[in-house]
Amino acid sequence: MWKILAAIGATLVITCHCVAGNNVITGAQCMNDYLPLLEGKRVGILTNHTGTVDGVHLVDTLLARGIDVTVVFAPEHGFRGDADAGENVASYTDARTGIEVVSIYGPNKEPRAEDVRKADVIVFDIQDVGLRYYTYLSSMHYMMKTCAGTGKRLVVLDRPNPNGMYVDGPILEERYRSFVGMHPIPVVHGMTLGELARMINGEGWLGDGVRCKLTVVPCRGYIRSMRYELPVKPSPNLPNMRSVYLYPSLCYFEATPVSIGRGTHFPFQVYGHPALKGAFDFTPRATEGARNPPQKDKLCHGVDLRGGPTDEQLIAAGINLDYVIGAYRALGLGEKFFTPMFECLIGVAYVRQMIMAGAEADEIRARWSDDVARFREQRKPYLLYEE
Repeated sequence: MWKILAAIGATLVITCHCVAGNNVITGAQCMNDYLPLLEGKRVGILTNHTGTVDGVHLVDTLLARGIDVTVVFAPEHGFRGDADAGENVASYTDARTGIEVVSIYGPNKEPRAEDVRKADVIVFDIQDVGLRYYTYLSSMHYMMKTCAGTGKRLVVLDRPNPNGMYVDGPILEERYRSFVGMHPIPVVHGMTLGELARMINGEGWLGDGVRCKLTVVPCRGYIRSMRYELPVKPSPNLPNMRSVYLYPSLCYFEATPVSIGRGTHFPFQVYGHPALKGAFDFTPRATEGARNPPQKDKLCHGVDLRGGPTDEQLIAAGINLDYVIGAYRALGLGEKFFTPMFECLIGVAYVRQMIMAGAEADEIRARWSDDVARFREQRKPYLLYEE
């Protein structure tokens, strides 16, 4: 049986004392516990292709239960999850349901009050991968802000974090705040989006002293240290768990001329460049989800990470800057190796500076160890799951 466990500010946390064995049950699957919040109301949903209940999309599931879904909000990659990274997605009417889909990626990243007012309550259900620069977190932040301004409650249906086993990386400096990094948290924060929603409220990160009326429906059977296999790829270029585990170490190549395999069948599992030397070759092509990938149609030489190290070794190593440092030294481009996006992703200035000064990866990681320790203490009041 579920009951209200705690009220923190304007945040309600629903928890369950049922035993569910070793299987993780997501917040979205606990329908009997949040349907009473939706029945008889107009419901808006911020979701994408990952928002499913036992293989059926949440929108379709709620419609079948007689819930009045009036508007869907779509984040980066769109409602159906097939748009390129960074691609602007226009608002439209969903052909399957006839429901209005409002894009909140592109010119209108912050949901407009007039669109949120089309609903009495907003539901959030998206699978995250636990990285500060993964933009579903930013979309949740902006929805919280608009809900706070319009007096609407946000119901977060929580899902496990597949990179929730550890915390790593520097805390974002305010001067590098952007849509790929909005909060003063490490790159790998080790929290679920439900926990982060509580932290955003509790730390006052919405600004101007506002708080969102928030209800979090937690997962059941989830422990932070567990290996959670994603049932659906969270975005077009994270096709499997290998890419999810390498994402914390390879994403910085997005701010360099080096390809990380966009436009291949193995994105975020390799890296290469036409001028690099390596035993592995690949050629990025225009594909669905990567219509104009870096180094498009050029033969790249580099490193194939699909065969090693093991997933356990990747998790234990955390953020590994050896890949970026090695490519930087091999290409010999100096400052031209980096774009300003590098600081937006890593969150601080000193990492680029130390790489250019010849520092090794372990020396750079030691620089942010205090950030990790401080954040672990700061996040404690907002955690919902055991380590």
